[in-house]
Amino acid sequence: MNSLVLGIILGLVQGISEWLPISSKTQILLASTFLLGLSFSKGYIFGLFMEIGTIFAAIIYFRKEIYGVIMALVGRGSENDMIMLKYIIVSTIITGVMGVPIYIFIEGLVKGPVVGIPMSILGLVLILDGIVIYLSRKSYAPRRSLHDLSIKDFIIVGLAQGLAALPGVSRSGMTTSALLLLGVKPEDAFRLSFIELIPAALGAIGVTLIFSKHAVESTTNLISFSALGISIIIATLISLLLIDALLRFARSNRILLLVFTLGVIALISGIISSITGLG
Repeated sequence: MNSLVLGIILGLVQGISEWLPISSKTQILLASTFLLGLSFSKGYIFGLFMEIGTIFAAIIYFRKEIYGVIMALVGRGSENDMIMLKYIIVSTIITGVMGVPIYIFIEGLVKGPVVGIPMSILGLVLILDGIVIYLSRKSYAPRRSLHDLSIKDFIIVGLAQGLAALPGVSRSGMTTSALLLLGVKPEDAFRLSFIELIPAALGAIGVTLIFSKHAVESTTNLISFSALGISIIIATLISLLLIDALLRFARSNRILLLVFTLGVIALISGIISSITGLG
């Protein structure tokens, strides 16, 4: 396949799927298996490695928050910056503790229906939560923000994100859903999920290079550097558009539609993964 076309396809797949609850690594796994003939394990590794494009987008979009976190690291940040730094550190550590063993296990596992179970459970939980919200619509309103979250809440987000190391489980879906279930306002839930993408994705890329360097090298050798560069650029541009669109949607306060939509997509994704065993 022409390197330009290949780069555009992979960039579109990564840029769109990272911000929706449909598991970007799984979509890249399927695309790379179909387009490049990769094995399941190599496609899984490549899916994690491809998150480099969406890291650039998140850094660009949340540059003010990142600057604040850097200031907090050197003792010059505001109270909000310090809380954000604590959120990132705690949730990232928990993600690593849970996600790395899952990665090592999955890398040696060809495939199996078990990987779709967490996403199916998440979907059911969100749908049930949507029903509860509907029945108590007058009294229910997500009011919490970053300032209202505790270390325990940060740990829950980290655990949810750690589960996303499983193929078929969406990182953005898990973290956004966890924050919504904790009562966080939709816009803040998306924002916190997207900001946490940066250290999580950097960690995922680091883990693949440490534990699967040979597989990464052999996979990237199948793609020209121009195609890889194009895919990263496309993923970054598409991601910037989708981040803004999702945050605008979250500001509309359509919490019921949001919860049901996330739940249905997660449930369908989990069921398909369980049936096909593709991730």
